[in-house]
Amino acid sequence: SGTVVEIWPGGGWYTDILAPWINANGGQYIAAHFSPESSSGYRQRSRASFDAMVADTALYGEVMTVDFNMETPLALEPGSVDTVLTFRNIHNWMARGFTERALADFHTVLRPGGVLGVVEHRLPSTREQDPGASSGYVQQAYVIALAEEAGFEFVGASEINANPADTADHPLGVWTLPPVRRNPSEDSEMAADWDRAPYDAIGESDRMTLLFRKPVSTDAGE
Repeated sequence: SGTVVEIWPGGGWYTDILAPWINANGGQYIAAHFSPESSSGYRQRSRASFDAMVADTALYGEVMTVDFNMETPLALEPGSVDTVLTFRNIHNWMARGFTERALADFHTVLRPGGVLGVVEHRLPSTREQDPGASSGYVQQAYVIALAEEAGFEFVGASEINANPADTADHPLGVWTLPPVRRNPSEDSEMAADWDRAPYDAIGESDRMTLLFRKPVSTDAGE
């Protein structure tokens, strides 16, 4: 399983799956999380909760945690990582304007031939892409283009996280759907005739699942 970095693992939903498996197979799980000194109380709590969870070394192994945010590049040795994984984060980086730098960081820390796995809420190609991804949805072609600009090769896509029922045009963005299930504020015009049922029936969002590789050499002459 090698050295695997999960970017912004939040409460550790995927950590629960990844870290025990990586540990059991002799690999190293690294979490690139919020800084404990973040100015955001939410981010401080998220990091503290995560640190407490992975303190169970018998289950998770010796988890390494590094800070990663707009101000803090991914502080790992260049070429030292086999895999970088990010689940539903690209829209957050687009909103903050640092997607390009994040992808550049991932490219730097990966060894040649190392892979980047991306899951993200998918905007249909027929719809206009908001550069700030305010709905939480991103076009698949846009993600591929950003990754290729950062030096990655596109390996392939899976439909394992697809949901054809998702129209990707909800009044409160992707967060209208489960698991967030955001509702309008009680004093808004939308609240009067709000019906949760259609959104719950859709289920979770339609998601792209993409694999990229850092080329073994960037130039045939090297």
